[in-house]
Amino acid sequence: MVLESLGNALRNSIKRVMNAPHIDSNLIREVCKDIQRALLQADVNVKQVLDLTKRIEKRALTEKPAAGMGSGEHVVHIMYEELSNLLGKGRSIELKKQKILMLGIYGQGKTTSCAKLARYLQKKGLSVGMVAADIHRPAAYDQLKQLSEKVNSKFYGDIHAKSAIDVVDRGLKELSDCDVIIIDTAGRHKLDEELMKELKEINDRVKPEERILVIDATTGQQAKEQARAFHENVGITGVILTKMDGSAKGGGALSAVAEVGAPIMFIGTGEKIEDFELFDSERFISRLLGMGDLQTLLERAKETIDEKEAEELTKKVMSGKFTLKEFYDELKNVTKMGTLDKIMELVPLPGARIDKDKMEDSQRLFSKFKVIMDSMTEEELESPQIIKGTRMARIARGAGVETKDVKELLRYYNMSKNMMKGMKNRKVMRQLMKMGLG
Repeated sequence: MVLESLGNALRNSIKRVMNAPHIDSNLIREVCKDIQRALLQADVNVKQVLDLTKRIEKRALTEKPAAGMGSGEHVVHIMYEELSNLLGKGRSIELKKQKILMLGIYGQGKTTSCAKLARYLQKKGLSVGMVAADIHRPAAYDQLKQLSEKVNSKFYGDIHAKSAIDVVDRGLKELSDCDVIIIDTAGRHKLDEELMKELKEINDRVKPEERILVIDATTGQQAKEQARAFHENVGITGVILTKMDGSAKGGGALSAVAEVGAPIMFIGTGEKIEDFELFDSERFISRLLGMGDLQTLLERAKETIDEKEAEELTKKVMSGKFTLKEFYDELKNVTKMGTLDKIMELVPLPGARIDKDKMEDSQRLFSKFKVIMDSMTEEELESPQIIKGTRMARIARGAGVETKDVKELLRYYNMSKNMMKGMKNRKVMRQLMKMGLG
């Protein structure tokens, strides 16, 4: 989960406000102190934290709630607005034919981010090629080549090259038929003149539309120095923050980069290629506060789930058909969208805390259910009521589980079936089924 400890602390503050019988100045000040502690532990700059909480306190004590909004909701809304402003607005990438220069010091996740960005652009309908312009680290060539194969993008590199400029020149010609060319430049263990000189030369030759700096979120407040140095030398157009999943210092990196004025474009939320999100401060803070992010949930569903298959599944369920085959399709759609904890981040749960252990248990359970259903015959999937005695034993044997596991699957299936029958809001059910969450 992204910035889990910070999110939990902020949600506790919201819970305190929403459960209070009366909102007064003492409560506001206590909540602001809670927010201060949470942000300082996430490594956000002290001055930024103090300025932020002063604004929250002043607004909460002087502004009147909008019509129809309770005093508790009003305070939470102020928290949401001020936290969003702290991180800047972010910036999306244009979906057009272009060249992208990826920058950063060594070990920040730059090469992996090239592949993640390539996959993101491919999902938007663009063809992508990648150039291995890091001639100083042989492993960088091998890594980018393997990643290009993984995301099915074109690749150019020369492991024996002596000049990064020559590699880039040849790469641009070889990949000229691609909509987007991503150039993975060399990094260093620290900022130095040699690194900047090479980057300036490549930048002058390529004239890229985007110059994206990749920074490890655990860098914390030092991210400001990196962003400023690269910006002064090559004029960065955006930032990707990696390793945001559970990073204690992630809050510091976010606020530090925003303070420099470098727009954050994407955040990396895990090791997998798909763990990569367009950054939007309002959506990000909404998730941290437990307000969810249904827009991202819908976008993710649209990207990962076949629309025709989802529509067919919806029609079957709406007509009253819900066999184990439909149940299997639901589980398949959910797992396509990512792990349960990442999905649940997007669901509005104000003040609630998601039990990570339970989420992981559910994830393992879903995987086991799919294996069990793979051991069933077509007749058993269509008519689950016939699964008894010897059939149950055979299915368990084929799936490498115990009969109690098969019984547990059938219990979950029957619960889901009853829920479908009892769902009164058919529009809601239709939307949930399209996302594979019904």
